[in-house]
Amino acid sequence: FTFGVLKILVKRGINLVVGGGDPYVVITMGDQSVETRVVTNDVHPIWDEVLTIYVFDSSRPVSLTVRDHNKLSNMDNKMGNAVIDIKPLLEAGWVHQNGLPNGTTITRILPSSSNCLSKESSIVWENGRVIQDMCLRLENAECGQVELQLWWID
Repeated sequence: FTFGVLKILVKRGINLVVGGGDPYVVITMGDQSVETRVVTNDVHPIWDEVLTIYVFDSSRPVSLTVRDHNKLSNMDNKMGNAVIDIKPLLEAGWVHQNGLPNGTTITRILPSSSNCLSKESSIVWENGRVIQDMCLRLENAECGQVELQLWWID
């Protein structure tokens, strides 16, 4: 395993659970935790923020949690969560380090019971790096999805 950096562009939330008014995203891996800014009064928030996780052990799960910022107390409510499977991205990065024609689709991952994808996710070679776009279905929530883009830096 090689140490690397996982960049996560948190694009937007879709149809987040009503009643949660001020959403933000927390991404954790091991003892690392990074989060987006709070978007107020929006069940379709647009964050467009890049978060960085340092990967020391690729077998550890990367988890995403959408929380509702509570201005009145320090207890922010959970609006749903998902697990980000980074293994396909890392494998594609290891295999295709020499580069491919720009825009080449390396692999496609279909939604299944073993991942949180809400639709097909493609891993693409773009501008000298392996990129994965994904839309995650939130678990432990009535509804809601989060769109992300991941890329790996050795």
